[in-house]
Amino acid sequence: MTTALQTPAATRGRHVAAAAAVALAAAALAWAPEAGGEAARLGVVLVLQAALVAAWVLAVAPAGARGAAALALAAAVAADLLAASADPTGGPGPGVLLVVAGPALVVAVVHQMLRRPPRADVVGSLGTVALLVAAVCALALLLLPEVAGDAASPAASPLLVAGAALAAGHLADALVPRPAVADGVPRGGLGVLAALAAAVAVALAETGTAETVDVLAGLTTGLVVGLVAALAGMTSSFALADTAASGRRVPAAAAAGVEALLPLAVCAPALLALAVV
Repeated sequence: MTTALQTPAATRGRHVAAAAAVALAAAALAWAPEAGGEAARLGVVLVLQAALVAAWVLAVAPAGARGAAALALAAAVAADLLAASADPTGGPGPGVLLVVAGPALVVAVVHQMLRRPPRADVVGSLGTVALLVAAVCALALLLLPEVAGDAASPAASPLLVAGAALAAGHLADALVPRPAVADGVPRGGLGVLAALAAAVAVALAETGTAETVDVLAGLTTGLVVGLVAALAGMTSSFALADTAASGRRVPAAAAAGVEALLPLAVCAPALLALAVV
């Protein structure tokens, strides 16, 4: 059965909207400190976290959706406060966000216990909460300069590499989602190649030199980030395809939001890993 979400026109529109959203998000995060300081970047991250929670809840509509959304938003605020107050010269590292994720999972279990019977799809609801908490905590990593870029040189932000890869993948799949990676999933091999090419191009441009060491570093960064971005984008598309296959209508705006912001959250830990290696 073909749902409204899976029609060719709807699929193209969703990919284009997701590409525009992720490109805008990456640019806003990179240039926000230059425009309004770190407080501006904090505001952008909070908006992205709230948008991701709303999009995922609307797209998946899990059991206990209101409680899941409230818990995820609370975790987002707590993670942002911890990340924003972190001392860049020492002290606890990004792992301190486990202080948020750990208790949030305990609260998620309590949330299931407090739901009114019959408690349908307990496992699925718990999975949604776990995913949302992990995603909003990952987005909090974008407050770290080594992930989103330094205010003094926003054009060299590693986040722009991920944003370019995600946007290029969506645009390629909007035009030619072939060869398809799986039945019912509107992502193709061309999109993977486009993501890799865009990531490498931006990473090489950010090096600003033709030195062999810098070129090799840019090439490595582009390939790693591009591959992570391509796989992250496919994961979000698989989740939406599974929801659509169940016969439930998924709002187009919510679907585009998930495909733009969830992969961005997945890329954040990879960008941090590259920065500290």
